[in-house]
Amino acid sequence: MMRRHWLLVGACGWVLLILMFVSKFINFSFRIPSDYTERREMFVWTFPSVTTKHTSVQWPDKGASQPYILSSVGPSVVEPIDWQSVNEKRLELLSTVCRNASTWNLTHTTVDKFVLDRIFVCDKHKILFCQTPKVGNTQWKKVLIVLNGVFSKVEAIPENLVHDHERNGLPRLSSMTDTEIRQRLNSYFKFFIVRDPFERLISAFKDKFVKNPRFEPWYKHDIAPAIIRKYRRSHHDDSESVGLQFEDFVRYLGDKSGRQRLDRQFGDHIIHWLTYAELCAPCDISYNVVGHHETLERDAPYILKAAGIADLVSYPNIPPGITRYNRTKVERYFTGISQRDVRRLYASYQGDFSLFDYQRPAFLLD
Repeated sequence: MMRRHWLLVGACGWVLLILMFVSKFINFSFRIPSDYTERREMFVWTFPSVTTKHTSVQWPDKGASQPYILSSVGPSVVEPIDWQSVNEKRLELLSTVCRNASTWNLTHTTVDKFVLDRIFVCDKHKILFCQTPKVGNTQWKKVLIVLNGVFSKVEAIPENLVHDHERNGLPRLSSMTDTEIRQRLNSYFKFFIVRDPFERLISAFKDKFVKNPRFEPWYKHDIAPAIIRKYRRSHHDDSESVGLQFEDFVRYLGDKSGRQRLDRQFGDHIIHWLTYAELCAPCDISYNVVGHHETLERDAPYILKAAGIADLVSYPNIPPGITRYNRTKVERYFTGISQRDVRRLYASYQGDFSLFDYQRPAFLLD
């Protein structure tokens, strides 16, 4: 009996040791690293009623959903403890920077047909969405297409239809009369999404001049050669055959005043790298919400709730972590580009960095 007793005690001891080892292993395996920011903070998103400096938003009833705890992954640390405060803080900063006379030329733009062309309308649910390319706009267009009743769910929408503005059922604000435009700007729910300005430019370069998945040949055949001819420093006989390099692109974008003639030649194709100020006039139109690409997994559901459409449509699934800021990628693309060119690029996009609380990329500028 004594031998059995000690054997049982020994077996229990081994089981405890194994469980302790497995527990440590599991904890280690499921710890998700933050490659976006070293500082992580927890905050809760809720939905009380709020009036911002820009315009009034009727948030869903606080009891309609439980607070959602998440980690901040934006370029700047956000202190507020709920989503109302997060959005309020973003709009307050936007309003403050808009009043700054020293950056006025970088933050203000005329609300003309070009801007109104960027704004899509959903009259049925009184929503205006300003398109900021390379920030997940395709998915938001799908949401609006469903709301307008063309399709019943976002998954059913063919990719080639989303950007076919003759067939996708999304009217632009520019297609309406002045009275209709004013009425909608004054009363509809208005929002747009932003992203770290430099990472957005990398995305535009890859999409239009490297991969070109939608087969838009004019980027490689017309726009790229024109940029190369003016901005490539060393020209050889086969210079254009090499294709547009990111360094050429940076030099072109940093020449804010000198590139105007080319931009007129390129037409609306330049929307993929224009500033948010030029696209959506955030200092001249009172938006209800500014979403951030870096926190889109968290922002998207709450934008739908703030707009009162969460029960009607859902934002397409986002793979975890895919929208996070990737400093390693940014450093890789800017390797070998002169500090002078990077500083000129930053000067052109400084308004966007300031308006939306994106940190100055000191690792590239200093």
